[in-house]
Amino acid sequence: MTFASSSSRYEAMPYVRCGRSGLKLPGISLGLWQNFGDVNSYATGREVVLRAFDLGITHFDLANNYGPPPGSAERNFGRMLREDLRAYRDELVVSTKAGYVMWPGPYGDWGSRKSLLNSLDQSLERLGLEAVDIFYSHRFDPETPLEETMGALDTAVRSGKALYAGISNYPAEQTRRAAAILKQLGTPCLIHQARYNLLDRWIEEGLTDVIAEEGVGCIVFQPLAQGQLTARYLQGIPADSRATREWFLKTAQIHQNLPKVRALNAIAERRGQSLAEMALAWVLRQPVVTSALIGASSTAQLEQNLKALNRLEFAPEELARIEEALSAQ
Repeated sequence: MTFASSSSRYEAMPYVRCGRSGLKLPGISLGLWQNFGDVNSYATGREVVLRAFDLGITHFDLANNYGPPPGSAERNFGRMLREDLRAYRDELVVSTKAGYVMWPGPYGDWGSRKSLLNSLDQSLERLGLEAVDIFYSHRFDPETPLEETMGALDTAVRSGKALYAGISNYPAEQTRRAAAILKQLGTPCLIHQARYNLLDRWIEEGLTDVIAEEGVGCIVFQPLAQGQLTARYLQGIPADSRATREWFLKTAQIHQNLPKVRALNAIAERRGQSLAEMALAWVLRQPVVTSALIGASSTAQLEQNLKALNRLEFAPEELARIEEALSAQ
């Protein structure tokens, strides 16, 4: 059956200008880091993506190595573009990245010109696109001159393979330098993608100032701290949790944060929100944040998290209680 999107898809979602650019992004965007690889149900992933678009999410974020296996998220999303979303391509912002290990040998990792531009060509092939909207350097490479990495992003834009250039996971000083180099090249840095949530606030230690000064947008990933800022771990660690695999999320980390998370949950309940809704609203209160990237394993989870947009305001006393909860030992 041919997909036809809802005619009301733009009625509820707020769209925020990305830095000083002309591009607007939805307040909440969909990240395909997990749940969209070949190990997952394609049908479920398709349902989530199409429902997201129906609800006003126009930005879909990928990277070369998303899956698992690496590359499969791009390939699966490319199939959705081809079979369901082709008519809506100009209504979508599709991003991808390169910088983490993708193929064997010295050229499938980090930030050399060869690595980034070869990776972009591979991503475009998997996606079935002539160009992505945003192409990122996924992480700062301390062994490659920043001029080379930024030059590769500039080439990607000038060659017509990307509309905008972005960076991800860059420290504050490297962000300032990267923005200056790109500005000199004539391809301004559109956006910085950084990890940010109630339990991980490192961007507040200088990066937010640089982003504001440089007029760069900011999209934050892991706003729910890989599920810690949801109801999932309030009563312990479920047997089917990703934390049991001890990959990115560690069980010790969950136990350490649990008293703070339970205190935050009590504040959310007083606000009439779920913990996840409050956590998303909290990152979106940050003036430099353009959009929050969420993942979703079901349409129900997606719809629940989008309820965060119904109440984004915080009273001063609520913010004070949040700070108190976070400072508790």
